[in-house]
Formats: sequence, structure tokens, C-alpha cells
Amino acid sequence: MNLRETFRYLGYHGQEPDEAAKNLAVICWKELEQAATPRSFYREYPLEFTGDTGIVTPVFETQSANLRKNLKDCEKLLVFAATLGAGVDHLIQRYTKIQMSKAVILQAAAAAMLEDYCDEVNEQIRRDYEIRGLYLRPRFSPGYGDFPLSCQPQLLGCLEAGKRIGITLTDSYLMAPSKSVTAVIGVSPVSRTCTVKGCEACGKTDCTYRRG
Repeated sequence: MNLRETFRYLGYHGQEPDEAAKNLAVICWKELEQAATPRSFYREYPLEFTGDTGIVTPVFETQSANLRKNLKDCEKLLVFAATLGAGVDHLIQRYTKIQMSKAVILQAAAAAMLEDYCDEVNEQIRRDYEIRGLYLRPRFSPGYGDFPLSCQPQLLGCLEAGKRIGITLTDSYLMAPSKSVTAVIGVSPVSRTCTVKGCEACGKTDCTYRRG
């Protein structure tokens, strides 16, 4: 029950929420835990670079300086997707009609829950790869920096995400269920001790691999 991240998503920067807000957030988390059906899936692909910013995989090709920096020294790439399931969307939609204050907190809590779930799954993947002498970079999602959202269909398609974990995509690249995420994760023989929680959780601001 990650209340700290929930209130960060709600915009409580340096502010302490009152007891009523905390109590409502606890109630929201308990309802989310009942509604959520977290699932994830990933596949590994070879990775090549072209020019200064080109990235080539069997799944997608793109130009992205930000992603290229993140993938420095990597020889493979994981395509990853995760979702909390349709039940969370239904819960939020229901409260949007009857109690907007609760719907807003549910949105924030669901974002925090999805991030925590991805961190847990990525930590297990990291351990599995380190046994083989390989190291993961932090996950990097389409829409972050200059990694284009137009790569989203290829990422979901290669994972057969609709069939495997129930994620579909609209023409405008919005995922359903809405509390879903895709990402790529670099795999390298070079250890950089990157945290699975990503650059935002790391204090090393001068890191060559930092996303931004």
C-alpha cells in the first residue's frame, strides 16, 4: 500500500495530507487490491545501432537519442508489458459517476500500484539475468523523451499482448486497460548498477546512462 507515491501522483509535493485524505487513500488501495489482476509478459530480442541515434530490433526501428543513451553498451533488448487489468478501469469509472473525489485518488493509487508491480517483476527479471552475467538498464517507455509513441503497436504486437495479458491499443495509441504500460529494457554484459525503479529514484545525476 504505497501511500507516499499515491500522494505524489496527486501533487502533494512537500505537503502532508490530512487524516481524512489518508483514510480515503487506504480505502481506495483496499478496493484496488480487490479489483486488480496484475499480469505481465516480456520477450528478448537482438539489438543493433545505426548512426548517432538509430535503434534497430526485429520488432521496431526508430531514431531516439534518449533511448540510445539508455541502451549504451547493450547487446539485447527486452520488450515488456504489464497491466492491472480491466477491473481497475471499471472501478474508477464507477466512482467517476458517484464520487469524483474517490475516483481521483483511485487514479493516483492505481498509477502507484502499477509502478510498484512493474518494479517487482523487473527485479525478478534482473536477478535471473545477473545469474547469466547480464545486467539490465531501467525500463524506458514509448512517449518518454524522444522515443515515439508510434512504436507502441509493434511492442504490443510482438508480445501478442491482447491474447496473453489482455492489452489492446486504440488508433491514438492509448492502451486498454488504461492502467497498463509497455517498455523496453536494455540487456548488457556491462554492469552499471542501475536501479529497476529508474533514474528518478537514483541520486547519481551525472550518470552516462541517465534518461534525462
